Amino acid sequence: MTALAGRLGGFYFFYFAVIGTLVPYLGPYLDRRGFEPVLIGQLVSILLGMRIVAPGLWAALADRGGRRIGVIRTASVASLLGFAILLTHPGASGIALALALFGFAWSGLLPQYEATTLSHLGDDIHRYGHIRLWGSLGFIVATLSGGWLFAGDDALRLPEVVILVMAVVVAAAWITPEAPAGRHSGESGTLLATLRRPPVLALFAVCVLQLASFGPYYVFFTLYVEEAGYSTRTAGLLWSWGAAAEIVLFLYAPRLLRRYSLSSLMQVAMAATVVRWGLTGLMAENLAVLVFCQTLHFAGFGLFHAVAVVLVHRWFRGRLQGRGQALYSSVGFGVGGAIGSFYSGYAWQSVGPSATFLIAGGLALAGWALAVLSLDTSTADREGQADGLTET
Repeated sequence: MTALAGRLGGFYFFYFAVIGTLVPYLGPYLDRRGFEPVLIGQLVSILLGMRIVAPGLWAALADRGGRRIGVIRTASVASLLGFAILLTHPGASGIALALALFGFAWSGLLPQYEATTLSHLGDDIHRYGHIRLWGSLGFIVATLSGGWLFAGDDALRLPEVVILVMAVVVAAAWITPEAPAGRHSGESGTLLATLRRPPVLALFAVCVLQLASFGPYYVFFTLYVEEAGYSTRTAGLLWSWGAAAEIVLFLYAPRLLRRYSLSSLMQVAMAATVVRWGLTGLMAENLAVLVFCQTLHFAGFGLFHAVAVVLVHRWFRGRLQGRGQALYSSVGFGVGGAIGSFYSGYAWQSVGPSATFLIAGGLALAGWALAVLSLDTSTADREGQADGLTET
């Protein structure tokens, strides 16, 4: 299992190194290209909007072919080719095309890889956090490096750097073995029947609100930090600090998943996000506050994601696992992410950066209220007890 864990962790490392290069510095790249905030938000929303439909299509292809790893390899190559269009330094329409093609292929990677990883882990699902933390390490390396590489007009180097890292992702996908079939007992049921369950609907609604609240952060946080008087290197350090806090969470995730209910963990994640965006919007001039806000990333993203992935894995059983993870990506990162990037561009230009982060805090607050009132994880918690993963 050690060699396999190394391969799985390696993929996560380089996959999230791409994210750590692209997400913090795509906004500055587009800004240096001379685009206005509204157009920047619209272009990023194209990238995220691909996650609405693409994961489901890739999942259906994986189900039909019966080889999930083949889909992962195909998607990795296609994403590289799509992003390569940016090497020609196109205008807004060309950038939109590149982001659409890249986003469509890239969206097929992580959901199927998550399902592959969880299938490989089998009864050791609680070890997911230890595998996934390598992605956070990759993100840290990329954001720290980006703070040096993309200062000022050097942000225009972004396409070349992303292409280099994506080439390693392709290699990592090709050395990952196919996973065994899911080992859940009992019937998996139908996709529609699973989606009709109130807790599942509540989970996806919470995901939309949570990921929409991250819109200003993913699109404009680096520019926000620069406008507050800090350097691009400081922005990179802040991004990295958030990912480091996320790593700590993944190290302790098995213990948390054993000891506490998934519902209570989700509520903590949402509450931390409310505090984070509120303080980010109101006190950006205080570096200590920004560091504290980035520390809350351990809950707002790390804890939230760990709980959501486990819930999807337990509620979408057997042959539905791949499509369940695809739906989580489509609904949360796709719908939620596209809404977040789209509204943040308009809010940034019309009401200003601080108010935009307060709007984000309001969305997270609505998600917290929904989690408290409607997200019943008792069935998933009982399954964890049956597997010996939850303490009571």
